[in-house]
This record gives sequence, C-alpha cells and structure tokens, in this order.
Amino acid sequence: MHSDRTYTVVETASLVQLHAEWHALCERYLPIVPAGSIWRYHRERVPDDPEQGWKLHLSATVLNATIVLARVAPLLAERGVQFKAPATLQELRRLNSGLRHGYSQVGKCITVYPATPEEAVFWAGELHRLTFGVDAPAVPFERRYQPDSNVYYRYGAFRRLTITNADGMTLPALRDLQGALVPDLRVSAAAHPKWVQDPFSQCGASESLAVATPLQTTFRVFRALAQRGKGGVYQALDCSVQPPRVCLLKEGRRHGEVSWDGRDGAWRVRHEEHVLGQLRAAGIAVPRIYASFELEGNYYLATEFVAGESLAVLLNRRRRRLPLLCALRYGAEIASLLASIHAAGWVWRDCKPANLLVTRQGHLRPLDFEGACPIAQPDVLPWGTPAFAPPLAFAVDEARASVPDDLYALGVVLYLLLAGTLPATEAPRSLASLRRGIPTTVHNLIMALLTAAPGQRPAAQIVAHELQTRAVITPVAGEVSSVATAP
Repeated sequence: MHSDRTYTVVETASLVQLHAEWHALCERYLPIVPAGSIWRYHRERVPDDPEQGWKLHLSATVLNATIVLARVAPLLAERGVQFKAPATLQELRRLNSGLRHGYSQVGKCITVYPATPEEAVFWAGELHRLTFGVDAPAVPFERRYQPDSNVYYRYGAFRRLTITNADGMTLPALRDLQGALVPDLRVSAAAHPKWVQDPFSQCGASESLAVATPLQTTFRVFRALAQRGKGGVYQALDCSVQPPRVCLLKEGRRHGEVSWDGRDGAWRVRHEEHVLGQLRAAGIAVPRIYASFELEGNYYLATEFVAGESLAVLLNRRRRRLPLLCALRYGAEIASLLASIHAAGWVWRDCKPANLLVTRQGHLRPLDFEGACPIAQPDVLPWGTPAFAPPLAFAVDEARASVPDDLYALGVVLYLLLAGTLPATEAPRSLASLRRGIPTTVHNLIMALLTAAPGQRPAAQIVAHELQTRAVITPVAGEVSSVATAP
C-alpha cells in the first residue's frame, strides 16, 4: 500500500546545513530584506521597473530549494534581473502548505520579474533549462511553461496594488489599459487579463491532452471541503454503484508539501489508505474504503462519507460548556477509541476535536490518519497539532515514541470538554478550579495525562474505564440530543 519511492529523513546535521546553505545564498544574491516581509529581493526597485507584467515562478520543495536557487541566482544576478525568494526554508514550507499565505502561493519558491514580454519568454526558457528534472509541486492557477517544467507564469502586479470591493474587502489589483485598478483574479490558469496577449503561446507551452479519467467517469466532485499544498478533500458522487453514493475523495499531490522526511501528499494519502485498512480490520469505526487510484502522479482515495459535524465545530458553536454528563460520555468514547487504536498497534498522532466527527446519531467517528505510525516503528519526525501536543513534541532532533503523545492529546481534549478551554502547555490550571462537580478520580486522571513526564500518563483504556463508570449509560432527556445531533 505504500509508495515505491524511498524516503530518507534529513538528519539534524544535514538539516542545519541545508538552512545554512539557503541563508548563504540569500545573503549573496538576495540582500534586500524589507521590514516585516517574508521575502528577500535581489535589488531595490528602480524607476524603469514596470508596475506589472508577466511574472515567472520557479517551484521547489524545502529539500531541493537550495539547488534551484544556486542554479538560477548567478545568471539572474549577472543580468540585473529582479527576483525574490523566501527569507528562510521554513517560510518556503509555509508557502508550500498553502495555509498561512493562501493556496495560490503554493510552489512559489522564486519569483522573477522580467521587464518585457520578450524577456519573460527568454527567461522562462533559461530557467526551464537550468531546473529541468527537479521535483517540485505544481503552482495553482498558473500556466506551466512546458508539460514537464518547474517554470510557471502569470500576468500580475510587480508591486503591491490593491482595490477595495463593495463588501469592503481588500483585493490584489492590476491596472487596465485606461490605468484604472481592477481585481487581479487568481482562480484559473487561463484567467489572464483580456487586454494582454500570452507571449508563451508560440513557444511550446501547452496543456495536456484531455483523457478520460476516474474523476470524469466514476467520481463526480461537487464540493471542495479543504484545499492545501499536499492535496484537497472533496465531496463527490461515486458512480461505480447504483444508485450513486456520496463519498469523500481525498487527493494527495505529487511533490505537494514535501516535509523534511521527503514525504509528499501522495505518500500521505497512500499511507492513510493502509492505516484505515488496518484499523477497519481491527473493528475500529474508521471510514470504509471504497476505491483508490493514481492520476498524473497524484493519489486519490475514496472513502465513506460520514454525515455529521466535527466535535470542534460543535464545541465552537456552543455558547456554554457541555453539560457535565455529556462531556463525560464524549470523553469515555474518545478514550475508548484511542485505546482501540493503540491495541491495534497504531499511534494516531493527531487526536483532536477537528478529527472526531459527531454523527447524526450522536456517536463519534475518528478521521484523518495521514500521520499515524506503528507503535513498533515510531516515526522520526513529529506530526500533529501544536495545541494538542506536549512540550517539545515538535523538536526535530528526537524520535517520537508517540503513544505518550497520544495520551497527552487525549488529556487536552478531555480538559477542553470539561473546562471549555484549552489547558496551558506549562503548568495547566487544575480542572477543579474551573468547574465544580468533576469526579475526583476523573480530575486526577486528566491532570496525569497532562503531566510533563510521558511515562506517568495513564493508558487510554484506564481512562476510558473510569469515564464509562462515572457517566450515566441511559441518556438524560434533553441533554444529549441538544448537543450531539448534527444538522
């Protein structure tokens, strides 16, 4: 079920060297660092620099960005062409995630600003030649110079231009032929302004020939639920059965959001398919697998679509904390799920309310196992969500045994259910000081889960048993239905 590609973890010393090499290249070729910017520039703007035009973007991953910059920077600098790159590899990683800076920024490792359309065509060819064969993510909403190129292009502003729409939103802008500011739309690779002609149309840039794929013949996507560098999550119709059924379609992109261990989005989804199969076989209520397929190096996984809402949405929607009995019942179910995952030989590594779906019947279903690892084979690099991870969990220089981390995350979730707030990472306040009526044994177990000493955290099965003992099995009228039933 795993990709054939071999992934090698970057050792700490090599990782430090990688950052140092990037910094040295930036110091040499990108000395201009505007205050508050994530970018470094080759030079200051000069009066002759155009305000807008055809921008070139060179894509790279955090592992090969230094190679790309080292190949292209000397020639660009020699010719005095303006270009920029992220100040650090960590910023490039954020760009490639598509989360902090927006999905349209994925893959934009180096931006080049040619002075004319003719120069844009020339430099696209040169940059393509210099970077051919380097693995890199696709840049959304931009045209690719060649089908196998890491060079992308679009018409856009060379400096910050904005416009405010009727709703008061500030949008990126361009100037039209009359000099008026108009919105700079970034929603399609074909969406360049009507008043400009694509200078690349005669130089070999082309779109792939249309070929029937499972996305056209079997799975009909009708709603995007999430979109980021490593891939998207969609609601779709599975037409392989009659009548068609709604499914969840997860996309893992080739070279998408490559992490320090070399794994990309496609690997993550392949891996999740394997984990779901193992957990399902162990009797755990993870989503059923319907199908999987590969398309242009991207990997797609179709699973059961579970109707409901996440526990995070449910908690955020409420104005008050959950009733005590309801919180204990949810907590017991979560602890029991985690105990079952551990008993099956896996560590979840991302136990949190956003990954727990509350069904319309009021039960919980666990989701998202891209980062799960076998207990017997702990993953070297950390995974998860900082708010639900113990102190130092994201240190790169130590392997993660992970079971104690899962237990800490369980403690955070239980604390949130009962207190209505997340605990402080250092020295969390006692639950008893935040809410009355919590059974002493439950209080002590949760505080033990949050201890800084991993070996002192109680097993999930122990926590589940105690919470089940304290929770009333028979639903109390008007209590559970008001919070557990999704619309």
